[in-house]
Amino acid sequence: MPSRVTFSEEILDSEEVAVFHSQTAACIRFYYNQPLLAAIDPRFIGYTIPEVETERDQRLKELDRNSSFILLAAIEAGFRVDFLVRCYSRYKDDLSRRFQDILKQRDDNISNISLEKDILDSWKELVPQSKPLISQVKAAFRYRHWLAHGCYWTPKLGRNYDFASIYLLAQGIGQAIDLLSPG
Repeated sequence: MPSRVTFSEEILDSEEVAVFHSQTAACIRFYYNQPLLAAIDPRFIGYTIPEVETERDQRLKELDRNSSFILLAAIEAGFRVDFLVRCYSRYKDDLSRRFQDILKQRDDNISNISLEKDILDSWKELVPQSKPLISQVKAAFRYRHWLAHGCYWTPKLGRNYDFASIYLLAQGIGQAIDLLSPG
């Protein structure tokens, strides 16, 4: 019998990521808006106000991308955990049976399970009402792929992504798709 994944107690929650993002953005704004910033951090001696604002905006952009990346990782984890719970619990619905067959075809090696081809495409095919949302998820993962590889090319994403759009996607998944969790 293949070994099972032991689920972590640290599964990311979109609300926790959103709180972290909001609090960190507030801290960045507070730090860069100090009237005596050069006295707090001597590296700002000689900076003009527009230079300080430019650096602040760069830090906020970096936070936005990092938070988006973390939230997209949480979305992936949700789908992968759902996949494993359906396989381990041996549910009898069509989606669960498809997942069990896929895992068996991959010799029970979960590292050979493709998020897009095996998991998301199965959702699209067997749960038709999820199709528009799954298409949005797959598109957002192109953004994550770009982030994960250092943003070295100009992406053709079809739309602009930011933390707010990724957060809304995560909320939509939570409301429209019944992802199973351990326990």
